Amino acid sequence: MRAAIAVEGIVKRYGSRVALAGVTVDVGPGEIVGLLGPNGAGKSTLLSILATVLVADAGTATVAGHRLPAQARAARHVLGLVPQQTAVYPTLTAAENLRFFARMQGLDGTAAAAAARRALALIGLEARADEPVWRFSGGMRRRLNLACGVLHEPRVLLLDEPTVGVDPQSRERIFAAVEALARAGAAILYSTHDMEEAQRLAGRIVLLDRGHIAAAGTGAELVAAARLTPRLHLRTTRALRGDWLANVSGARALDGTGSEALVEITETAGVAGVLRAAADAGGDVLELVLHRPSLADVFFALTGHGLRDDESPAAAAR
Repeated sequence: MRAAIAVEGIVKRYGSRVALAGVTVDVGPGEIVGLLGPNGAGKSTLLSILATVLVADAGTATVAGHRLPAQARAARHVLGLVPQQTAVYPTLTAAENLRFFARMQGLDGTAAAAAARRALALIGLEARADEPVWRFSGGMRRRLNLACGVLHEPRVLLLDEPTVGVDPQSRERIFAAVEALARAGAAILYSTHDMEEAQRLAGRIVLLDRGHIAAAGTGAELVAAARLTPRLHLRTTRALRGDWLANVSGARALDGTGSEALVEITETAGVAGVLRAAADAGGDVLELVLHRPSLADVFFALTGHGLRDDESPAAAAR
C-alpha cells in the first residue's frame, strides 16, 4: 500500500544548528506512527515541514502523493495539523470555533455545521457546544483543538503532543478519537515525549534524537534490538552473601549494597527462583520491584540520556 506520508533524507538547518539530519519516515493509511523524543529532538520541525509551514533544505517529502513544497497547496486540502499550542478562540463557543475553522477549510454553511456536530461527538463535547471556550478546562480545550484539525476529514493527520497537561478523562477521549480516526483510514504521525502514549497508540515508533533517527520499529522490536532484560530490585532483612545466586539460572547480580540488591533476569519466570535463593541465603525479602524494559530504557541505552530534556541519566536509568 502506498504511504500517505513519505519522508526520505529530510535535512533542516537553522543557521549552524542541524534540526533534522537525513530523517526518513513513512506512514500508511490507517496507521499511527509515534514520533518519540525529547524536546529539541526535531519532532516539531518535521511536522512543520509536512504541514507546509517550513521548507526542508534537502530530501524529499510527500503528503497523500503530493510532493512538497511544489504541491503544497494541494497537500493542505488533505492534511490536518493539531499544534502543540491550543489554537482556539476563548470568547467563542465550541460550536462557533468549529464552524469558523470549517469555513476556513472551505466548507459551506450546511457542511460546516454538519462537520462541527461530527467533531463535537468525536471528542465528547456535545453537551458543552454552546459554552464559551474560556470556561473550558485545559483538557477540554485540547479536545476542541483536536476537533478543529479534523473537521475536513483529512487523509493525513499531524499531531504535535496533543495531550500535554490534560486531565485523565480528556486524555482518554483524545486517545479514543485518534484511534477512531485511524480506523477510518487517516494516516497519523503522532509526536510525543511520553513513551506510554507511544506504546499504547502507535503500531510503529520512531525514536528521534538531536535530528537523527536512533531506532524505528514496534515497541517489542525496539526492546528486543536493544537486548534489554527485566531487572529485580530487592530489599532484604540482611545483606546477602556474594554467591547467593550461584544456583539460579538466568539470573545475574548487577549490584548489591547492604540489604539491597539489583538482579538481571532473562525472563520474568525467573523471579520465583531469585526469591527462593534470597530466602535460602537468610535474607527474607521485605520489598520486591520488577522493572520490565520500556521505550524509555531503550532510548537511554541508545542515546545516553532520557526522553525528557530535564531527565538526568541517573533518573532515566531508574
